[in-house]
Amino acid sequence: MKLNTKSRYAVMALADMSKFSRKKPISLRDISLRQSISLLYLEQIFLKLKKNNLVKSTRGTNGGYVLIKDPNEIKLSEIFLALDEKVKTLGCNKESKKGCNGKFTKCITHNLWDELESHINTFFENKKLSDLIKINQNRI
Repeated sequence: MKLNTKSRYAVMALADMSKFSRKKPISLRDISLRQSISLLYLEQIFLKLKKNNLVKSTRGTNGGYVLIKDPNEIKLSEIFLALDEKVKTLGCNKESKKGCNGKFTKCITHNLWDELESHINTFFENKKLSDLIKINQNRI
C-alpha cells in the first residue's frame, strides 16, 4: 500500500506554504526548489487544490498562492479528497457483489485490509496541516 505521489507532493507543498508564508503569496517555483518537486507537477496539483478551494492564486510580480483557510482548519483528508484520492488497501471494490478474487466471496484477509484502510483514513481525517509544522519544529 502506498500513497500516490500526487498526494504526497500536495501535502509537502501545502506544509511548505504553512511554514514559509501564511499571508503573502508564495510562488510554486519557491516551493519547487525547497521541496525538490517538479514545477510542472506542482502546477497540475495546484489547479486541483484551487478548484477545491484549498488555495487561491494572485497574479503579478509578487503573485503566487495562499492558503484559503488556516492550517489548523485543513485536514490532510481534505487534501486527498481535492485530488480525488483516498488511501486504499483493498484491491477489490468493497461495494461490489463480486468478491476479491472474482468469485462470490471475499478473500480470507479482506476484513483485515478493510479495517486497516479505515484506521489509515481516520488517521488522516484527524491530522491537520498545522500538525506537520509542529512535528517539524520539534525535530532537531
